[in-house]
Amino acid sequence: MANIVGAIATSHTPTIGFALDANKQHDQVWAPIFKAYEPVQQWLKEKQPDVLLVVYNDHVTSFFFDHYSAFALGVGDQYQVADEGGGARKLPPVGGHAALARHIGSSLMADEFDMSFFQQKPLDHGCFSPLSMLWEHQDGWPGQIIPLQVGVLQFPVPTARRCYKLGQGLRRAIESYPEDLDVVIVATGGLSHQVHGERAGFNNTPWDHQFLDLLQHDPEALTRLTHAELATLGGLESAEVIMWLIMRGAMPAGVNCLHREYYLPSMTGIAVAVYEPAVTADAALQAAEMERHRSHIATQLDGIEKLAGTYPFTLETSNRRYRINRYLHQLIQPAFRERFLADPEATFEEAGLSVEERDMIGRRDWRAMIRYGVIFFLLEKLGAVVGVSNLHIYAAMRGQSLEDFQKTRNAPGALYSVAGAAADRAADWDKTGTR
Repeated sequence: MANIVGAIATSHTPTIGFALDANKQHDQVWAPIFKAYEPVQQWLKEKQPDVLLVVYNDHVTSFFFDHYSAFALGVGDQYQVADEGGGARKLPPVGGHAALARHIGSSLMADEFDMSFFQQKPLDHGCFSPLSMLWEHQDGWPGQIIPLQVGVLQFPVPTARRCYKLGQGLRRAIESYPEDLDVVIVATGGLSHQVHGERAGFNNTPWDHQFLDLLQHDPEALTRLTHAELATLGGLESAEVIMWLIMRGAMPAGVNCLHREYYLPSMTGIAVAVYEPAVTADAALQAAEMERHRSHIATQLDGIEKLAGTYPFTLETSNRRYRINRYLHQLIQPAFRERFLADPEATFEEAGLSVEERDMIGRRDWRAMIRYGVIFFLLEKLGAVVGVSNLHIYAAMRGQSLEDFQKTRNAPGALYSVAGAAADRAADWDKTGTR
């Protein structure tokens, strides 16, 4: 099974990425940053983890307030560097461990954490600023990551205690994954800083050190602090430190701190620390507990396979069929609809659809698309665009003619669609599913 070999706490200020990109290793002001990370880099080289689970927050780059989630787990297989306004850093994309991420997502949901999930979103300095310092990457990254984005910018945000409990759920999730993987939890953010208002530039170095002491020895004390108390002690933006409690919750009660360094060059207290479990768990007891947890994860969909003609849209399906679902989702855009109707092959080519995917869409093979992994609610959008009612699609799903399907309905003459002009189209729908 997967094993959490240790954890890293690190600030994620863009200062770190700037110093690296500008080759400031030997500059008197910046050199302490590089010196602080050297033992961490060496520890990672020795441990050679397969996956880094990076707990970070986005800075209104890929996540905006039209849909802002408390906890968003990346389940994709690759992550690009985000452009935050002045061009993206020259870093290679990093691979994502989608299979482990899906398992973690399923486990956390089974434990009643209301997660959201994302793919194909670039990651900003919250992730890549520390990552670029931790791992050599000139020839590609040595492992994969799983990003966990925490919404800490728009209040209300998760409590410190909720973050700690999420970390405990992460431990159960990772250790119940059946494949042998070595995982390191990386918590980013903080320490004391405030970047807005008349209090901009506030720091509290004594509190930063006290926080690090409590994080190692008494994390429960930190879970009792409110956001206002954390802001009083460390500045409002230092509320990011609740993400460090996710990492701490994923570790056992006793941890050894192998390395800890602190430096305050400008606006943010920069800290980096490495932790390992103090005691090795009993392997037999742990294996039995994780087997029970895997059964717990599977409970909600247990038996669903017995329902003939039923295809749950799972995270695995979402991963595997992201391309065709993303393509069809564009049909909500008027300009794309026009292009699709005028020259579908050009849009197929642009999206890189496979021959099979192009054929299913071109033939309007509704049942084949469902079996392939297209979610129904994109099929009804396609139907609305090409002038096919929902009832035609339902009938095709069952392998029936429209007339035979309508005989099974209480209102056999009803035809409808999600198209805004559906009422005007009703007269044009014929019994073959064309306009």
